[in-house]
Amino acid sequence: MTHPFSFRCDARDGRARTGAISTPRGEIRTPAFMPVGTAATVKAMLPESVRATGADILLGNTYHLMLRPTAERIDRLGGLHRFMNWDGPILTDSGGFQVMSLGALRKLDEDGVTFKSHIDGSKHRLTPERSMEIQRLLGSDIVMCFDECPSLPADRDRIATSMELSMRWAARSRAAFGDRPGHALFGIQQGGLDRDLRAQSADALRDIGFDGYAVGGLAVGEGQDAMFDVLDYAPDQLPNDKPRYLMGVGKPDDIVGAVARGIDMMDCVLPSRSGRTGQGWTRRGQVNLRNARHADDPRPLDEACTCPTCQGYSRAYLHHVIRSQEIIGSMLLTWHNLHYFQELMAGMRDAIAGATFTAWQAGFHAMRADGDIERI
Repeated sequence: MTHPFSFRCDARDGRARTGAISTPRGEIRTPAFMPVGTAATVKAMLPESVRATGADILLGNTYHLMLRPTAERIDRLGGLHRFMNWDGPILTDSGGFQVMSLGALRKLDEDGVTFKSHIDGSKHRLTPERSMEIQRLLGSDIVMCFDECPSLPADRDRIATSMELSMRWAARSRAAFGDRPGHALFGIQQGGLDRDLRAQSADALRDIGFDGYAVGGLAVGEGQDAMFDVLDYAPDQLPNDKPRYLMGVGKPDDIVGAVARGIDMMDCVLPSRSGRTGQGWTRRGQVNLRNARHADDPRPLDEACTCPTCQGYSRAYLHHVIRSQEIIGSMLLTWHNLHYFQELMAGMRDAIAGATFTAWQAGFHAMRADGDIERI
């Protein structure tokens, strides 16, 4: 029997909430952080290692996978889960954001977008219908509507025009998605930093009806203060009984602020990208392992961390392998960063459930303000 897709809220503390999204491939504890597996891999990590960090769900990328190795090939090989050896839920973005960021390489019209591949310059077309088809071929559990996302700052008319187009595309995405028990389709709210446009977008999405709702068009250069200003009202414009997903966020303090404002799901390339550039995220903030101060430091990156990196390797070793451009440097730091991000989510889930989220937030910010441990 196919289990339906469902969402439940188990506890609230202020506007923050904790619960779970149920899918046929497993439960996603919320608030959830989704590691990004752009090209069917979380870079520098084995899937079982990603699972060991506490991740319940991964994100895959429609744009990259449609170009290489193609959705049709992945479908022939048994779908994305089998292809990348991940048996948990997968959310796929629609490709809209990546296509929009191509700038001069793409041409937008009412029906969709024509663009040139960043890989080989070949010409491609994405429409709401084609995006739904690609995501069906991939076999993703949570499918995102095809939308247009303007980069900020932009004038109100440009944002309004874009939002209205995205809502027409949302209706087409819903129609093309059809009835797929056990799979979910999320709508994406747009409207930039304008409260009225956000409300119009939310109303349009409610009328169409989705399994979950994303707050889109943020984390595109507007800054944290502006993003939080929008999150002060945007989640409450969306249905209360469905998951709310903030796309492309973010740094730990962004994530904590978003959860405090009612967000249930987030994704970001930051933990893995930082891991490949020598940056470690800890409860004391960001640590640059390339810095010479770590060269003779026998201590772990974070003495309170239970990840394999902190249990087995010193800052001195991490400094050495990163400066030497050894692959293990990316592996160890990415594992640590993903572990830290999942630990952050677990801490928030526990605090919300225990009605101690305000105190937890204060402790989170206080420890970060103290900065990294003293150098030896």
